[in-house]
Amino acid sequence: MSKIPSTYLIGGAVAVAVAMAMAVGLYLGVAKNGIPPEGLGLAWLRKIKKKKAVRVYMDGCFDMMHYGHCNALRQARALGDQLVVGVVSDAEIIANKGPPVTPLHERMIMVKAVKWVDEVICNAPYAITEDFMKKLFDEYNIDYIIHGDDPCVLPDGTDAYALAKKAGRYKQIKRTEGISSTDIVGRMLLCVRERSVSDTHNHSSLQRQFSHGHGQKFEDGGSGTRISHFLPTSRRIVQFSNGKGPGPDAHIVYIDGAFDLFHAGHVEILRVARELGDFLLVGIHNDQTVSAKTGVHRPIMNLHERSLSVLACRFVDEVIIGAPWEVSKDMITTFNISLVVHGTVAESNDFQKEKDNPYAVPISMGIFKVLESPLDITTTSIIRRIVANHEAYQKRNEKRAASERRYYEDKTFVSGD
Repeated sequence: MSKIPSTYLIGGAVAVAVAMAMAVGLYLGVAKNGIPPEGLGLAWLRKIKKKKAVRVYMDGCFDMMHYGHCNALRQARALGDQLVVGVVSDAEIIANKGPPVTPLHERMIMVKAVKWVDEVICNAPYAITEDFMKKLFDEYNIDYIIHGDDPCVLPDGTDAYALAKKAGRYKQIKRTEGISSTDIVGRMLLCVRERSVSDTHNHSSLQRQFSHGHGQKFEDGGSGTRISHFLPTSRRIVQFSNGKGPGPDAHIVYIDGAFDLFHAGHVEILRVARELGDFLLVGIHNDQTVSAKTGVHRPIMNLHERSLSVLACRFVDEVIIGAPWEVSKDMITTFNISLVVHGTVAESNDFQKEKDNPYAVPISMGIFKVLESPLDITTTSIIRRIVANHEAYQKRNEKRAASERRYYEDKTFVSGD
């Protein structure tokens, strides 16, 4: 075995030491000046000093969660690397706005299911207090607090985000036009028009309050759904879409329905369905089909609105907008569907008694399965909550309706998407 001269060893050690010193110097230079030295590769820089994730916080009641809420969360997530969402407690909502339609545990299910949400804080305060803001910065490592361009005023008339703005840690996003929880309540009350003359007069009064001054209009097509102010665009659908299809050997699960007033019951059955395969395809029936099956005043939300709500769910991979009522052999072949499922809780489960069973083909193929629904919630049961407690919601929405009117009267263009 040949010997290596000691001078080489000494020289090599010196060379290594010099190289290490240069690397440390380069690192310190970057750390000190924030500017990479000439000739230093960006990939190598990332390995030396990993970039800190920007964490943003957004809070809300998220009552009767809709695609407007989801779009706000999508925009907030785009302002950082991780989105932490605070869900306001029932007690705080009652104190500041009136009784919520959906209780905290349902609202938590909804927010956690939104695909742009990374973390959720339960029982968040309605207003950003000094103590809570410190907790956000110190314990949750929040960099910025986010809210929409619509004002959030406390009962005493002060801005709920004044402290965050003063601290220079506030960022604003654009409100999603054409939708609000106030508006949805008004649409739901239309479902009770077939009452006595006195009842009809009473509910008409409520409808005017909930419609935030835009007037009531109905589609001529016969579905009876109030025309939405939402203007669907191809860009919005792309923003909500996953943008990728199933793999060549994917086990594709298909589930269909109206998914009207997208609620916690929908989320949970979609979660169970997704666990049965690699890719969840959701068929959303058009307005005419829903109206024919559930009544002339349904759906509450139109097809495009319902599609966005479903697309925002993290358990959903793709949707068919305006899916056929019957699942045909051609449809199963076209989408390479491996399994068709249906929940035990639905607006109607009489499909197996019908002469034309919409699932006759997948049943005959042995690829149909009924899933136990985790929650006993339907669109009808949500509507009943409003109707049963309409006086409380009337008081709650009187101020909200006035605020909505002021927003649209004073509205100016805000950049963003």
